[in-house]
Amino acid sequence: MGGSLAVPEKSIHEFTVKDFKGKDVNLSDYKGKVLLVVNVASKCGFTGSNYTQLTDLYNKYKDKDFEILAFPCNQFLNQEPGTSEEAHEFACTRFKAEYPVFDKVKVNGSEASPVYKFLKANAGGFLGSGIKWNFTKFLVDKEGKVIGRYSPTTTPLKLEKDIRQALELQ
Repeated sequence: MGGSLAVPEKSIHEFTVKDFKGKDVNLSDYKGKVLLVVNVASKCGFTGSNYTQLTDLYNKYKDKDFEILAFPCNQFLNQEPGTSEEAHEFACTRFKAEYPVFDKVKVNGSEASPVYKFLKANAGGFLGSGIKWNFTKFLVDKEGKVIGRYSPTTTPLKLEKDIRQALELQ
């Protein structure tokens, strides 16, 4: 299990988050899909490769019950300084992202998003449960359970085998 945070939720589908315009989105809408949840930033050294590969993965598997959930975060050296709308515009215009880019969140600390508290509690990382940097990735199965956590240096395309396995594709 990993992580030291206690959370009552058993599935990511129990959460409601805000989209980039501040509208509620119930994550139960994603039941039956494999999810890749990523904290993103527009001014990080990992931005170009990660966004490019996330778009590639999404385009390859979007019709096979796969979804990427991107959460902009400004907790690491102010690398996502703009608004949620600007983060969405950046991802969609520059990197052709068609997957949802949600409202900016905090991923660490007492004000961390409940979704990130859940993810960290269910998949601790190296040296503890905290998120160390932008583009930390969590793989969630169709039932909403965390099945993998990947460091910022693990590129999205390196997750393809795990994604295919979660999607039950051979």
